[in-house]
Amino acid sequence: MMSSVNRIATTMARFSLVSMIAFSATFAYSGNVYASGVESGKERGLEIATERKARDIGWGDSVATMEMLLQNAQGESSARLMRLKSLEVAEDGDKGLTIFDEPRDVKGTAFLNHSHTVGADDQWLYLPALKRVKRISSRNKSGPFMGSEFAYEDLSSFELEKYKFRYLNDEEFEGQLTYLLEQIPTDKNSGYTKQLVWLDQVEYRPLKVEFYDRKGALLKTLTFTDYKQYLNQYWRAHTMAMQNHQTGKNTVLTTQELSFQTGLEESDFQKNTLKRVR
Repeated sequence: MMSSVNRIATTMARFSLVSMIAFSATFAYSGNVYASGVESGKERGLEIATERKARDIGWGDSVATMEMLLQNAQGESSARLMRLKSLEVAEDGDKGLTIFDEPRDVKGTAFLNHSHTVGADDQWLYLPALKRVKRISSRNKSGPFMGSEFAYEDLSSFELEKYKFRYLNDEEFEGQLTYLLEQIPTDKNSGYTKQLVWLDQVEYRPLKVEFYDRKGALLKTLTFTDYKQYLNQYWRAHTMAMQNHQTGKNTVLTTQELSFQTGLEESDFQKNTLKRVR
């Protein structure tokens, strides 16, 4: 007959074995849930980003008159006036032409951008003082555009292929319910390791973007305000403010006038026309 001591020992051994099996099963289950959560986050992120892109297809072309306000860490500021022409391109990224009109020291400077869904964008800068067109190297696209807090790569059109997406969570931002997405640039020459994007859940408009540098530190924050709707479908923020947290500088782009479907064509966005733009 089994002694009390033996019965207790046997019971404890069985309990320990059951506990170990349960712990192992729970750990394995948690691991599967975590992996599944990451995967579903990626799928949900791509789904949201795809909807954002789908809502901004079909606008054709546009012409905007804008002010660029530069402000340094001491609060000193200077303003520039420019025109931005844009052309929607089927099966590829959009094309953009920026022409500076004021002040005198930048008048006539023109920037041409051909965004691409796959591969590096093609970008050129015409400097009237030198009377030559300078190609922007793909390795230099993290550099500042015309002394502003916007980098050359920030001027590219939003294309799904440029990022890997992950949905993080729902979050309230300034009274609006938003989707918070993580965007990882696919371009190895990008100046950013990631971007965090807040999209409103009604119109899928970006309200805020945080940019993290190559060391993973917060570099800049871009906020979008004063949205207006065009052609009963397309939303455009008339104020975009880029704050550089590491230098204390900021740049504000304010749209003064904006028109769509003005009749622009591919020929208006050719490199050989940069010296003649007015």
